[in-house]
Amino acid sequence: MQSIIGTGVALVTPFKADFSVDTEALHRIVNFCIDGGVEYLVVLGTTAENATLSQEEKELVITTVVACNNGRLPLVLGVGGNDTMKVVAELESRDFSAFAAILSVSPYYNKPTQEGIYQHFKRVAEASPIPVIIYNVPGRTSSNMLPKTVLRLANDFSNIVAIKEAAGDLVQAMQILRDKPKDFLVISGDDMIALPMVLAGGSGVISVIGQGFPKEFSEMIRLGLNRKVDDAFKKHYLLADCIDMIFEQGNPAGIKEVFQSLGIADNTVRLPLVTVDESLSQRIADFVKNNDK
Repeated sequence: MQSIIGTGVALVTPFKADFSVDTEALHRIVNFCIDGGVEYLVVLGTTAENATLSQEEKELVITTVVACNNGRLPLVLGVGGNDTMKVVAELESRDFSAFAAILSVSPYYNKPTQEGIYQHFKRVAEASPIPVIIYNVPGRTSSNMLPKTVLRLANDFSNIVAIKEAAGDLVQAMQILRDKPKDFLVISGDDMIALPMVLAGGSGVISVIGQGFPKEFSEMIRLGLNRKVDDAFKKHYLLADCIDMIFEQGNPAGIKEVFQSLGIADNTVRLPLVTVDESLSQRIADFVKNNDK
């Protein structure tokens, strides 16, 4: 799938001070990312604070992004959960005409076995009317989808077209890259190792930092895909400190602080998340200010 090669960004859900969804700020973020040169947008991923959005708010986010994007970039929709039947029901009932693919996270909290993960995604693949990107993020799910399971899914279901690999384990990613089917895409879900994964054969990234610095980050990934290694690493090292900072006190609190510093959106997050402390806020603001010079 050419449409998901390069830099995708996992969009935040901006909130007003009263914690309601800020659709105007969401418009600004979408346009900022598109103008910055990213290749696609991911709607309602983990970074969107899905867990604290009502169903009505999720629909508001979807309609806002679809309308603002207006067909300019491919869109990927997050459709996942730890209740397989609920995920299947959404896949069988939702209109996906605006979307190129879904991003479906490995079941969290239940801690399924590898066979359980396989059977979950088997049902997802059978139900989905559009291509599926499976998503491994053991830091959030407490269950690592092993390379053997990924490869089994990739070989068994033609509509499972990619994995967002966010274990933060370059060795694990390389095992998948070595043995994957030819057209199966390995997408980094970890901003700090996105470039090494691309250079090892990956197809890009679904990024958090990329929405705050879309021009710089997407250029870095394109340089990596074009094997311009030295130039790519120069851009990586310019952003590395901020990548660390935005995850220091949790996602999306860090990237929302970037947007606050940019004047694009407020830094409000919903409990149990809280905004970053004053020290980190100042360091992020200083980085953003210096990056604009």
